[in-house]
Amino acid sequence: MKKHLSPSKQPHSPCPPPPVPSGEITVHQLNELLSDGSGFYNLPTQHFNEVFPRIYIGNAFVAHNTMRLQKLGVTHVLNVAEGTSFMHVNTSTEFYAGTGITYHGISANDTEKFNLSAFFEEGADFIDKGLAHNNGKGKVYVHCREGYSRSPTMVVAYLMLRHKMDVRQALRTVRQKREIGPNDGFLRQLCQLNEKLAKEGKLNREVGKIKTK
Repeated sequence: MKKHLSPSKQPHSPCPPPPVPSGEITVHQLNELLSDGSGFYNLPTQHFNEVFPRIYIGNAFVAHNTMRLQKLGVTHVLNVAEGTSFMHVNTSTEFYAGTGITYHGISANDTEKFNLSAFFEEGADFIDKGLAHNNGKGKVYVHCREGYSRSPTMVVAYLMLRHKMDVRQALRTVRQKREIGPNDGFLRQLCQLNEKLAKEGKLNREVGKIKTK
């Protein structure tokens, strides 16, 4: 069933995108992976989803439910929307004190101008640390307010940085498990990361390039 459009997403323009250099992955192409055929973006139907082995993406509701997190076996929580405003999630290390859960916060805004890429390595390091916990049995809950834009962007960047996935493969991996819709600014930053990793030979095979017919 089609959900309402995300406020940060609109249907694709009927006009074709401008031509781009051969091999470059664009925001338009990534949006096509995330939306349905008519250009609509589905909102998450679950509070959280396991999008990669032992990595969960979810919303603030579950982040505040420490008993639910413990029942899931979550050992680490990465809040990509730390803050006190309506669009942020006000948790901290103190909030999880006594639960056995390790916390890390990144104060990101869900706006196209926010440079989330400055925190990609920081987030990936924390996820790595969480997964390695308890002899490789740790579980990481990555969240923002809705689990729709900021936290999926961070997990996609992690898959690119640590698993050598290109941006399309990483987006598909997450999208297959959860409805997501990073804003265009975040998608642009992921495209830039893809270009950088491809140039450095840090992506699997030729996944950094678009095959032309």
